[in-house]
Amino acid sequence: MATKPMTLAEEYDQKFATSKKLYEEAGRVFPSGFTHDARRLSPFPVYMRKAEGSKKWDVDGNEIIDYVMGHGALLLGHKYPAVMAAAEEQLKEGTHFGAPQEHEIEWGRMVMQLIPSAERVKFTSSGTEATMMALRLARAYTGKSKIIKFMGHFHGWHDYATVAVSAPFNIPTSAGIPKETQSTVYYAPPGDIEAVKAFIAKGDVAGVILEPHGASMGTEPTKPGFLEQLRKVTAESGVVLIFDEVVTGFRCSNGGVQKAWGVTPDLTTLAKILGGGFPGGAVAGKYDIMQLLEFRSDPPDWNRGRRIAHPGTFNANPLSAAAGAACLKAIADGKANEAADKIAAELRNGMNEILAKRKAPGCVYGDFSFFHVLVAPGAPSLEQVYKYSGEEAATKLLGGMGAFGNEMKKAFLLHGLDLLGAIGIVSAVHTEQDVEVTLRAFDQIIARFQKEGAL
Repeated sequence: MATKPMTLAEEYDQKFATSKKLYEEAGRVFPSGFTHDARRLSPFPVYMRKAEGSKKWDVDGNEIIDYVMGHGALLLGHKYPAVMAAAEEQLKEGTHFGAPQEHEIEWGRMVMQLIPSAERVKFTSSGTEATMMALRLARAYTGKSKIIKFMGHFHGWHDYATVAVSAPFNIPTSAGIPKETQSTVYYAPPGDIEAVKAFIAKGDVAGVILEPHGASMGTEPTKPGFLEQLRKVTAESGVVLIFDEVVTGFRCSNGGVQKAWGVTPDLTTLAKILGGGFPGGAVAGKYDIMQLLEFRSDPPDWNRGRRIAHPGTFNANPLSAAAGAACLKAIADGKANEAADKIAAELRNGMNEILAKRKAPGCVYGDFSFFHVLVAPGAPSLEQVYKYSGEEAATKLLGGMGAFGNEMKKAFLLHGLDLLGAIGIVSAVHTEQDVEVTLRAFDQIIARFQKEGAL
């Protein structure tokens, strides 16, 4: 008698049995059993034990090609030798002195060398803290209170950043956000310069913040020419333009989107690659705005009434500073970006060829070192993706695979691949062999879903 093939769910339970047990334990410790919302996966996430280069290994010993790359933090891959050496050397000396140390100066200088808008730098412990500081700087600098953001754009999890992140856009992504706070944030359809002008015309706008590459790491791509329009409008109206380059800084070129696309904002927020795989964020920008963080003896009310206070126990801690400086030195020549971009392009092209060959719905798109997998019943073609605009783009592209995305994520893991949801993030150390393995696995995944009638 022929053995009935296992279902996707049965295979998943069997292959990742130890992860299943760990998740049951985690549920008795953490709400919902995980420590970052993006790691949610039904019926359980896969637990990792070690990593090196472009690979990582789970608690059951399965080798996985990693396209999460530390949520985008690891342009140089896992355990990059120069970064590890810098961190290990600092670890011998100590992890926290409660005082300034040399590495922070070197780290800050590297940011100023690479990021076009960085006339001064201030370090934080995370990207969320960086965007929170940037908004405060914009308000203090202009004396105005309102911020414009765009539907679908993510800027961390502080109160102001929860507005209009996912549809329906009139409801914050979190409970516990005062309506008074929500009222200080205007939100516009992505790419809609007329909506921006209308909000600015109200006369109370301090700043505009956006992911310049497009919402969710470019899942909803920025339309050509929009950044130039936005720069012109904000400059003419005295509104502070903030590029949230927490993800894209040092990835979409070694100087971020602003270098790659030639548009310089007033302020830039950074994290992820900044720390070389260790925690760390920063705000960088024009001196006349950043000087609001300086201590002064004159005028008398400056330090208490006009200066922006900035504590933070782990700001520019020695370990992050040493690793971050080493990372930025390693990517300064741009070769890491070129290598990662090349592999990502090969993956996008190869995956689209497979979809075309199998006549499967959807596409794989993106640029730089990203690839976005949009494959599901009724998913749009590559041509349609780039035709979407405004609120329609944010609604149809963000979370476009819906519940099917959960099954696709599990299928990827079963075939030895891990993506950040539907987003693949490539490092400089991914190889041609990784491409071959990935494309072969993708072909098998699509074939399986088609055979089972899911596509």
